[in-house]
Amino acid sequence: MAVKALRTKTAKRGASAPESVEDFLASLEHPFKQELLALRQIILGADPRIAEGIKWNAPSFRTAEYFATFQLRAKDGVQVILHLGAKKRDDLGSGVALADPEALLEWLATDRASVRFRDMKDIDAKGSAFASVIRQWIQWV
Repeated sequence: MAVKALRTKTAKRGASAPESVEDFLASLEHPFKQELLALRQIILGADPRIAEGIKWNAPSFRTAEYFATFQLRAKDGVQVILHLGAKKRDDLGSGVALADPEALLEWLATDRASVRFRDMKDIDAKGSAFASVIRQWIQWV
């Protein structure tokens, strides 16, 4: 699979981000790195329009805007924050609506949710449902 990478700036002090997400991940020391890599492939495989870059000091994913970012500080597994970009949108009415039959989403606001995975077994069990959530989420971006 060809992976599209976007150059961007990190949030801290405007320093240049790594050349690519691959460079970032190659240098990343994280107890759940295998899980991060598996989730990255699920997200990128959900839709051919999805690209990636380093935003907010973490691998992030976008179509027209950034919509998903890894939360690298999670200590009990891997957390993906689903959002609709950096700015709050006023055009959502009552918020994002989508099917979540596996109850993966923990809603943080009407336009932001979190998805947590404990380990590879959890990702294997919920990966298809997560890909479905991603496909629905990007319709709101």
